[in-house]
Amino acid sequence: MQANEIYERIKSKFEDAIVEFKADAIVEPYLEVKADRVKDVCEFLRDDPELAFDYLMCLSGVDYGNGTLGVVYHIYSMKHGHRFVLKVKVPIDNPVVQSVESIWKSANWHEREAYDMFGIIFEGHPDLRRILMPYDWPEGSYPLRKDFQVPEFYNGMKVPY
Repeated sequence: MQANEIYERIKSKFEDAIVEFKADAIVEPYLEVKADRVKDVCEFLRDDPELAFDYLMCLSGVDYGNGTLGVVYHIYSMKHGHRFVLKVKVPIDNPVVQSVESIWKSANWHEREAYDMFGIIFEGHPDLRRILMPYDWPEGSYPLRKDFQVPEFYNGMKVPY
């Protein structure tokens, strides 16, 4: 199934959740949906027999640099052999996105990484805690955000940068 066909199926059920569909995107077509509807859309993508997106290949956090953070979902259907890209954007001062861990278990560690590196909070995640940074890493300091400043000292040691 082509991206346009997938988009039309989603649009028929979730027209109010759609922000933008970009069929001519540079790398892959994508659909951006509202953050408070992403879980509903993902459940539909998994459960609809003609779509059957049963595999979350990757979930990535993104800092767009304009006060906006995002999550990009690359999904795949093992049954049908088609793929799709879904995006969500949230303001940096309220980076809350619904967790899709209950839909695709592989989202568990991906969401934890996006939380740890970007500060994106995944509402409903069963174990949202640090996965890459040490537990004593300063709260509110997210290393992959564009505004991140490398600290001069960490645990009393000079950072060699």
